[in-house]
Amino acid sequence: MLNSELVGEPLLHLESRHLLAEARGAIPEAFDAQGRLLSPIAGRWVRPPAWFNAVSPIDCSVLAELPLLGAAQVSAGVEQAAAELGPWAARPLEDRALAVTEAVAELLAHRDLLVRILAWDIGKTLPTACNDVDRCLSGIGWYLERMGPMLDGRKPLGLVSNIASWNYPFSVLLLNVLVQALSGNPVIAKIPTQGGGVSLTLAFALLRRAGLPVSLVGGRGRDLSEALVGHPCIAGVAFIGGRANGAEVHRRLRESDKRYALEMEGVNAYAITHFTDWDALARQLRVGFDFGKQRCTAYTRWVVERSLVPKFVRTYVDTVSTLRVGHPLLGAHVDFGPLISPSKAEELRSLIAEAREQGTAVLYQGGLAEDAFTARQDRRAYLPPTLLFGVPRDSELYRREPFGPVDVLVSVDSEEELVREANVSNGALVASVATDDPELAQRIAARLHAFKVGINALRSRGDREESFGGRGGSWAGAFVGGTHLVRAFTDGPHPMEGNWPD
Repeated sequence: MLNSELVGEPLLHLESRHLLAEARGAIPEAFDAQGRLLSPIAGRWVRPPAWFNAVSPIDCSVLAELPLLGAAQVSAGVEQAAAELGPWAARPLEDRALAVTEAVAELLAHRDLLVRILAWDIGKTLPTACNDVDRCLSGIGWYLERMGPMLDGRKPLGLVSNIASWNYPFSVLLLNVLVQALSGNPVIAKIPTQGGGVSLTLAFALLRRAGLPVSLVGGRGRDLSEALVGHPCIAGVAFIGGRANGAEVHRRLRESDKRYALEMEGVNAYAITHFTDWDALARQLRVGFDFGKQRCTAYTRWVVERSLVPKFVRTYVDTVSTLRVGHPLLGAHVDFGPLISPSKAEELRSLIAEAREQGTAVLYQGGLAEDAFTARQDRRAYLPPTLLFGVPRDSELYRREPFGPVDVLVSVDSEEELVREANVSNGALVASVATDDPELAQRIAARLHAFKVGINALRSRGDREESFGGRGGSWAGAFVGGTHLVRAFTDGPHPMEGNWPD
């Protein structure tokens, strides 16, 4: 970690360049002679017709150049990746497990490098980057110990395509890829357009060293969707992203015989009524700002009994005002760093300004930690926490997940109104209710339209033995997690739980 008292702006740029030079020395096969990253496809390193810049949101500097493949190249890559099914699926589970174990050893040997590059890649603090990588490693260890019974009577599905968001490239995307491969499938994944491609490419290179049938392609989503979703060689699709794109993927898949698990956004609400334990809620509020709420399970909608609104606001302000937002890799402590891009931060600033013009009250707007930046650092991607009240119903912030540190407070006068306002987004991944009355908690929880509902506690995605899915428009297809993830992308006698069309 860099010391903020000793490091100036030029040295910070040298740090990111130094990391890339270190990566070239450790994993040279992933780079061309000019230091640009290549695409690993079916055991070969493919040179693209063009590259695009991987820009770090920390200071808007160029971290590396990533491959920009065209539709024809990716379509051919899908066919090449699908051809790996026969030899890989024919190997006994014990042999596949040995290869995956070797891949884990490679990841462990390069863990610190991957963590530091991941932090620059998407703006995570070192602790959150460590957590992302380590959850992947411990997660696949869990599956390695238990895969035998999970695969009993089942066979590989075929080539699985993974299109995922950028925020958890290791603990979600890479873990899914490893489990799908351990289950006997070849896998192809797309580099998230917004970030994470540098660390992912290096990780995929290490998986290929161990002989895993995994491929990674980079390019524009509109150019690659036909190959990664509609190509006849694709047997299954795992998607994590926004509701609009997910709905289009779902439309295409539900008309096919392909397997799918599509995780889409929803507004995760926290309902509060007949409640007094504000110290406990304060702890949850603080934890909830992990990674600037750039998570699919972040709570950004607070539905509060009207008489409790003043106490909630005081608790919120007292807690959130202690958070520090700044450069995530300096010695000065920060709780979270930038959003994924300046354009995302500007989008939220514009939505806040538009809501204010429509009469929304800004009950709290934090500031940046001035001692947690370097001189002349580009700060466009940084956005402090904001609490809004009275957001108009036609505002995007009312019904849409902001994917950033923007909270919306809604006051209600009855249980019916509380449930209605908590269920505003036609389905969510998680929700919670805070109340001192156990019977009331259970009654409200049963009416919240979310896959996981916490009582006086936050809920998270979870992994391993804990299943995960969504209700309504937040999910389509098979649920995942533990046995569910294995069954989602294998064939066998057991029925798959999921959110299926009528």
